[in-house]
Amino acid sequence: MRNRSLRRSSSRGAEATAEDESVPAVRLENVSHEYGSTTGRFRSRSEQAVTALREVSIDVERGEVLGLEGPSGSGKSTILHAVAGLLVPTAGTVSVLGTDLTSLSDRGRTKARRRHVGIVFQRFHLLESLSARANVALPLVQAGLPKSARRERATDLLTDVGLEDRTTHLPGELSGGERQRVAIARALSTDPDILVADEPTGELDTETGASVLELLTNVGRDRAVVVASHDAATLAVADRVVTLRDGAVIEDER
Repeated sequence: MRNRSLRRSSSRGAEATAEDESVPAVRLENVSHEYGSTTGRFRSRSEQAVTALREVSIDVERGEVLGLEGPSGSGKSTILHAVAGLLVPTAGTVSVLGTDLTSLSDRGRTKARRRHVGIVFQRFHLLESLSARANVALPLVQAGLPKSARRERATDLLTDVGLEDRTTHLPGELSGGERQRVAIARALSTDPDILVADEPTGELDTETGASVLELLTNVGRDRAVVVASHDAATLAVADRVVTLRDGAVIEDER
């Protein structure tokens, strides 16, 4: 597997400053979140709030693969969504590269996500009508890159994840492992500083899952990677594992 596109693009080197390196890639400080509540109040008398996170504080450094472990409902996915700016927690702050996402508008969080965060979903979330290459290039359309540059970047990434002969295939023509590799390539298309992955091997067999984990480990050499999983093999590749129960951190194991 080649590393050229999986590693940080040299064109972004000027953006990395000494100040950038002095802060964690991701910082959660006393983050709590309730679903079904607005500023601490129930939306209706019949609707009860569900506490997803309870005063969670976690730092993730550049080059670190952090695993989030815990049963369903423990808060793993909520943390990923908060890091990606897909939700604003009820309390606390979530910072990406020193920028407090919770202080930004919806538009500001979207801009920060597109620039700094790549997301890998458990069930791939590929558009079935588009080829593998077109799926990978989608975020680059939003970024405003010319068609030729999008095509070249997407082709390079698919080659790097071992799918150079699948660029024109539709998702329905790909195996589960191939679809997940397309999803990872798409998440990397904008050269993000942070990658979040929700159960990235949950839909895969053992052998295919192992190859995806190798890819994520390679990606994590110069990015922050946050992986939520129930799978012991997935957590084994992490540099550090945070265990959650009922929305709270009960163990932070390096």
